Amino acid sequence: MTNETNYDTVFGKMAIDQGLCSDDELRQALEELESRSKLNPAILKDLMIELGYITASQAERLKTGIKESKAAAHQIPGYKIIGKLGAGAMAVVYKAKQLSLNRPVAIKILPKRFSENPEYVERFYKEGQAAGKLNHPNIVQAIDVGEAGGYHYFVMEYVEGKTISDDLVAGKVFAEAEALDIIIQVANALAHAHACSLIHRDVKPKNVMINTAGVVKLADMGLARATADIKAAQTEAGKAYGTPYYIAPEQIRGKIDIDGRADIYGLGATLYHMLAGRVPFMAEDSADVMRKHLKEKLIPPDHINTSLSAGVSEVIEIMMAKRKEGRYNNIEELLTDLDALREGRPPLQAHKRFDVSMLEQLEEGDAIEVEEKIYKEETVAQYRMAILILSTLLVVFFVVLLILLFK
Repeated sequence: MTNETNYDTVFGKMAIDQGLCSDDELRQALEELESRSKLNPAILKDLMIELGYITASQAERLKTGIKESKAAAHQIPGYKIIGKLGAGAMAVVYKAKQLSLNRPVAIKILPKRFSENPEYVERFYKEGQAAGKLNHPNIVQAIDVGEAGGYHYFVMEYVEGKTISDDLVAGKVFAEAEALDIIIQVANALAHAHACSLIHRDVKPKNVMINTAGVVKLADMGLARATADIKAAQTEAGKAYGTPYYIAPEQIRGKIDIDGRADIYGLGATLYHMLAGRVPFMAEDSADVMRKHLKEKLIPPDHINTSLSAGVSEVIEIMMAKRKEGRYNNIEELLTDLDALREGRPPLQAHKRFDVSMLEQLEEGDAIEVEEKIYKEETVAQYRMAILILSTLLVVFFVVLLILLFK
């Protein structure tokens, strides 16, 4: 839902979202494409095949998916397609005009291959219905969801601007004040969703948009789930739903009692990425990334970006606690600390959480690092005895020496 993009941009985004290449590989391909533009022009699809980033069959599937979605978009009654906006793992998004109200909108189209799968279709409609329950200035507004010509579509508010991911991919490291302003707006959006008994479950930079007026919008309710939907929770038990770089440990384990604290973790991972310039846990593949979320200790962000305040680092560490009980209880509690940081005050809720965490470690018998060295009494006694023996030997030595001198 950012500004209209050309075919190469849509193709590249689809390749990334479907896990066919990495951000770095796409960036390198685009740089090579630019360098060849004058002497030997090429299209991104062919270049990525040449560089070995994707196969010819993968490229053909992406091309077919884009063509199918474009054909479907023109069949939706009441809307005029203007151009492509982007693509995700499951859909292509177009900018369109809603003819009845003469306003720009964004239309997400489910490709034909997914339309034939009842599970994907159900999830697609659940996204529209979940978004339709929400009405908040920091959430992308849902307008309509339906089917036309055998294709399923979801119409939503058009947001002219960019995503946080766009800035991060370009190498931006956010200033603390700017990042806090953005994250507070996302937290307000999540507070509204949680109040409506919905958990987002996929908070990440790609789903955080900023319009030209600087207003932040939380997008993509594709993985949202009602807290009271026990049937859905049981169906998904044991499955990991989310994005590896930002997923909460309980989501990785496929727990059925997921609550708003999973969103707090994802928001913390997003804030970490914005301030540190890198994701919290890095590895070669998704499985290793998720294993690190479960087991590896988090490197505090102020150890990577030393210009950060200790307070914001504390808040992120609480947001990203491995056990959900160690995180903020709810978004409102988190907002108290985020507002305090923005105003230059200490994050008192985080301080309390650190104290509670230390007490829990003591109760469980876990080791807590303490800088002050503590010496046992027996060790001190041994040193004293050694000094006494040494002193006695020195006295005896001098007495013997004196006797020999005066003989």
